[in-house]
Formats: sequence, structure tokens, C-alpha cells
Amino acid sequence: MPSEEQPHAGDRLDDDHYPAYTMGRAAELIGATPGFLRALGEARLIAPTRSEGGHRRYSRHQLRLAARARDLVDQGTPIDAACRIIGLEDQLEEALRDNKELRDPVHGRGPGPDGPGRRPGEGRG
Repeated sequence: MPSEEQPHAGDRLDDDHYPAYTMGRAAELIGATPGFLRALGEARLIAPTRSEGGHRRYSRHQLRLAARARDLVDQGTPIDAACRIIGLEDQLEEALRDNKELRDPVHGRGPGPDGPGRRPGEGRG
């Protein structure tokens, strides 16, 4: 019987951040070279984990970032600029998500349909 503290193998397969891919397999999946993946690490777009033997391991999330970078580089964008663009896109996406949560009246954290500072049913003056 598996212990409650140890994750099931299926849980790791569903984990977007589980470092499941070797460098060779990761490069193959995104259509790039291992050198390209190393360059993304040097540019700090992705930071692969290391196996006990010191080999790089990549997650699906990291592979999606690497694939986005590869697409930009294929269009002629320098690798450092591609990494910066992706970082800024991710920051914008997070800010938009936070903004939406703060404005969501259903969760009581933002203004209701009557505008800021008004309670539902309160008149406008």
C-alpha cells in the first residue's frame, strides 16, 4: 500500500512542473538542439532541475516556454530578446489574471455592478 506522503506516478504525469524530460528528448520534442536549451538556461528563461547524476531534466511547462522561444528565434528574434519578450508576456498575463480577480464581484473583492464604493442596491445619488 503506497504511503500518503509519496505521490502516485499518475500525479507526476499530471504535474506540469515535474522534470520528466532529458535534454535530448526535450530538444527533440521542440525541434531544437541541446545547445539551444543550454542557451535558454544561460538567458534564465528556464532553469532545468538536475538528476542525481547531474543531467538536466525539463518539465512540460519549461518545454512550452522553450518552444515559444524557438518560434521567436526562427522568426529572426535574437535569443536574449526572445527570452525577454516571453518573460514580459508572462508578467502581463499574470497581471491581467490578478486584475480580473480583483474586479470580480462574485468573490466580493472588487466593485459590484453599481460601481466602485457602492453596495448592491445603493442608488447613485
